[in-house]
Amino acid sequence: MNKTLYIPLYGKAFVSKRGIFLDDKKAEEIWGAEGFALKGRSRSKWLAYYMGVRAAVFDEWVKKQAAEARDAVVIHIGCGMDSRILRAGAINQKWYDVDFAEVIEERKRYYSESADYQMIPGDVRDGNWLKSIPEKKGAIVVMEGVSMYLTSKEVYDLTENLCAHFERIVFLMDCYTVLAARLSRYKNPINDVGVTKVYGTDDPALFQHGEFVYVKEHEMIPQKYIDELTGIEKYIFGKLYAGGFSKKLYRLFEYRKDDQGRLLRVQR
Repeated sequence: MNKTLYIPLYGKAFVSKRGIFLDDKKAEEIWGAEGFALKGRSRSKWLAYYMGVRAAVFDEWVKKQAAEARDAVVIHIGCGMDSRILRAGAINQKWYDVDFAEVIEERKRYYSESADYQMIPGDVRDGNWLKSIPEKKGAIVVMEGVSMYLTSKEVYDLTENLCAHFERIVFLMDCYTVLAARLSRYKNPINDVGVTKVYGTDDPALFQHGEFVYVKEHEMIPQKYIDELTGIEKYIFGKLYAGGFSKKLYRLFEYRKDDQGRLLRVQR
């Protein structure tokens, strides 16, 4: 089992229990049942806060995009044990969660498929999993906490496969910077679960191709979430995970393939 999936699960359960950032009873349920033994920095409350806010930011984006394109399917790449389908899923809008076969097998212990919800086992580094999605028109794609485990070419190939399948795409992913990837060799919570090799990028245009265009960078840790904390916690979290220092390590990029994307490409 890919043990990295338990780190964000713990973070979401932690903040949900505290009643901050997001309400995630499913994360609380799974974490309580599994009781995976995280250690060291993996159990840091600061990392848990970061995971909670990151999830909330992705949720907001998905809800906005889904409201604007009800005919588009939602695809969560590297879903792990995440309950975004419950937090942000819309009624009568098709949703696909994608991850390795062993993760999906574990996931099916806690989630049930329906007419509008399907879990797809597959390796996102090849395009075979897309054969399980019959829809071709529009897709809202989120890839949270995944790109750092893929090379730049693998991310590029993934987006090419998506573009070959769908007429329209909006795509949001978080990335390590090159500096963060370099520093991760020495100090990163994922080291505690045996992961030592990660990748980063400083240039969002690196993944552009054809009609797939970089749109903008989003704020990873909006101030409104920092304001949910108080006192010294608010100060420390703001310094560690927000502002200029954070941007040297973590980035959040949006891309799209549609009329807006084509217009942006012409303007540039």
